[in-house]
Amino acid sequence: MSKEIERKFLVYKEKLPPLPAPKVIKQGYISGGETTVRVRISNEKAFLTLKGKTKGLTRSEFEYAIPLSDAEAMLQELCIKPFIEKKRYLIEHAGHTWELDIFEGENEGLIVAEIELECEDEPFEKPEWVAEEVSDDPRYRNANLIKHPYGHL
Repeated sequence: MSKEIERKFLVYKEKLPPLPAPKVIKQGYISGGETTVRVRISNEKAFLTLKGKTKGLTRSEFEYAIPLSDAEAMLQELCIKPFIEKKRYLIEHAGHTWELDIFEGENEGLIVAEIELECEDEPFEKPEWVAEEVSDDPRYRNANLIKHPYGHL
């Protein structure tokens, strides 16, 4: 079992550096509640992910590669609509990799940066383009953005 320790921030769009090539992500959610079940297609790879209840900044995470055709079928047949559509950019800064997500579709206009840590109190340096922390704000969780898209926040 793996543990995910993640902090999430809004972004100053005007301060972003030139961005590398993105991963194109389309993902959907099968269930709500305390366990989150996510189906994700990232470029030409597909994954099924189960995430447990968040305790502080930490939660259990199980992720498995699945056939692309299975993921496409799950998205169409099992997942709640609309999907989360975004472009993800990986940006290195001060020894950490930041995941910058620029949302499209129902959540167009939302830009979020995430950093995964080894422990909840691990120190890190924020890039100048990182703004307000929203780690504890459930409105910015992908599973919630399906039910309440960014334009409706």
